[in-house]
Amino acid sequence: MDAEISIEDGMRRALPDLTRAERQLATHILRNYPVAALGSITALAKAAEVSTPTVVRLCQKLGYKGYPDYQSALRGEVEAMLLSPIAKHDRWAGGVPDTHILNRFADAVVSNLQATLGQIDHAEFDAAAALLADPDRAVYAMGGRITHALADYFVTLMKVVRPSVTLLSGLSNTWPPALLDMKRGDVLLVFDIRRYENTVLQLVELAVEQGAEVILVTDRWVSPAAQHARHTLSCHIEAPSAWDSTVSITVLVETLLASVQTLTWDQTESRLKRLEQLYDRSRFFRRVR
Repeated sequence: MDAEISIEDGMRRALPDLTRAERQLATHILRNYPVAALGSITALAKAAEVSTPTVVRLCQKLGYKGYPDYQSALRGEVEAMLLSPIAKHDRWAGGVPDTHILNRFADAVVSNLQATLGQIDHAEFDAAAALLADPDRAVYAMGGRITHALADYFVTLMKVVRPSVTLLSGLSNTWPPALLDMKRGDVLLVFDIRRYENTVLQLVELAVEQGAEVILVTDRWVSPAAQHARHTLSCHIEAPSAWDSTVSITVLVETLLASVQTLTWDQTESRLKRLEQLYDRSRFFRRVR
């Protein structure tokens, strides 16, 4: 396979030339990328409901000697993506275009946003929004070390849109009281991007045991928490920086909020009017003279 093309992109390009069974397998891998192909060939074939020879044939069509060769390349690509901040900075620092950082960073962000919007399945997005809008379901949100700010932002605005919205702390000793009130069918929106955090996975596992429905917002390499998620929304996050960009995730969050607001507008409108009355009475905002 062309070294300039990622394994994921190469598989997407190959889809039209695959047999029905191979396409079924490739679609399964892409839907759960890269987690689906990191296990044994038997587990992959069973999960995709194809035969193990089909797995071998797909790998060969993609330019690999077989599944071990394909899996080795995949693991190498994943390891390259799960880089420390220093390693990521070094990767971007060499051979960068001789243009201003504002332009280079903006180009990367725009590219991330276009790629993210281009790959998100509209039906899955709508289903996730419908879960978040369901008044019979309480909503919880949590993020990791960096993405916790995104969970906080989501909860701050979603509390205006609808009731029963809770921000969960990253501290595990705060989980039991929250899990005590979590009912079957409630929704946990969780953010987890590389390097994936054990605490996020632990909370997701506990929430699923309580019967919660998990919506995962992750990067294109997909958090291990995806195996427990009902809906997974992947974003592109690479940027010429020691840290990944969360711009595309922020846009996704704001779009989810807009979608839920539309679905619940009758209730949301009355909540917004009441909120403005409370702000006026408390003189929270400075009046413009």
